[in-house]
Amino acid sequence: MAETVRLATARLTAMYGKFTAVKDVSITFQANTVNALIGPSGCGKSTFLRTLNRMHELSEEGWITGRVLLDGEDIYASRVSPMQLRRRIGMVFQKPTPFPTMSVYDNVAAGLRVNGRPGRSELDGVVEHSLKQAALWDEVKDRLRGSALALSGGQQQRLCIARTLAPRPEVILLDEPTASLDPGGTQRIEELVFALKREFTIVIVTHNLQQAARVSDTTSFFYMGTMVETGATRQLFTTPREARTEAYITGRFG
Repeated sequence: MAETVRLATARLTAMYGKFTAVKDVSITFQANTVNALIGPSGCGKSTFLRTLNRMHELSEEGWITGRVLLDGEDIYASRVSPMQLRRRIGMVFQKPTPFPTMSVYDNVAAGLRVNGRPGRSELDGVVEHSLKQAALWDEVKDRLRGSALALSGGQQQRLCIARTLAPRPEVILLDEPTASLDPGGTQRIEELVFALKREFTIVIVTHNLQQAARVSDTTSFFYMGTMVETGATRQLFTTPREARTEAYITGRFG
């Protein structure tokens, strides 16, 4: 298990178009942990998550001050390529986003082909390994050349996770990955998240407080663009330090 801190922010402030601004967030995510971000809709969780791999940078006008450190290096430094960074910090979105014109196999292999043409045997090995890590191999091993869109919603989301895993990232960002899934699909993703933390650091945005309690090691509560409180999940849900946190997790607002 890695001992270094994987990801940290230092007084990060971000403002982007239609997204809620976040202000003065300082937080550290330890290696091989699952870290939940909770809070009402529009409170800045997804804005913050997207700053962690520069996802906003190429899609929205705005500004960011502060630093985001990955193993001590500022990911916003001019020498850091956003495309290369996203191989180290992968992201999975709320709705499954398989590439519609690609097969199951080619979806998983897509990230490996960005900077070259790996050999077929290498690709075969990585695709199989990634699909096994995403708990999908047994369901699709005979359908690798079929359309990714022929899979169920839950399978498509696990396919997107496999695609994220293929380049061997250090950090995985999950933006409400079970919001569009049924209870069975949600359970599979939660089990997968728990297993993946052995090798990866995971940050997950969720509106489901029970999900945060089930899968995460730490939880951070966001409200109106600020991070109100962060701490061990058990502590935050049982003895929160801030009154606003207690009001939210007990259902008095949100």
